[in-house]
Amino acid sequence: MEAQVLAALHEAPGPATAASVQERLGGGLAYTTVMTILSRLHAKQAVTRERSGRAYVWTPAADEAGLAALRMRRVLDGEPDRDAVLTSFVSALSTHDEQLLRTLLDRATADGTGPGDDPEPAPHHPSDEARGG
Repeated sequence: MEAQVLAALHEAPGPATAASVQERLGGGLAYTTVMTILSRLHAKQAVTRERSGRAYVWTPAADEAGLAALRMRRVLDGEPDRDAVLTSFVSALSTHDEQLLRTLLDRATADGTGPGDDPEPAPHHPSDEARGG
């Protein structure tokens, strides 16, 4: 349901009320359900809200790519063995995706953001050599 609400917000010409989101969804969900979903998305930082009179208007916090990245981070944050998940993910990347990821990580490091921001360096993993790392 969150994905449907986000899609409705993305299709809106601007900030949307819960009632207009409900209408865009065809009225299949109760207004209170739409409000609950919007509030949960707000707590997850997937949408922003602003007062408009007595109600809020809602806006997606990011484009589709940003929302996909947010979902990926949430999945990763929910896993007890982060290193194993990242290792598995990276080892399954295509050559093109791996090169793109290397380029983005290099750029982030050069800009002073990204990998160098983590105070704990990632432990060395034997599969690093297999991927050329």
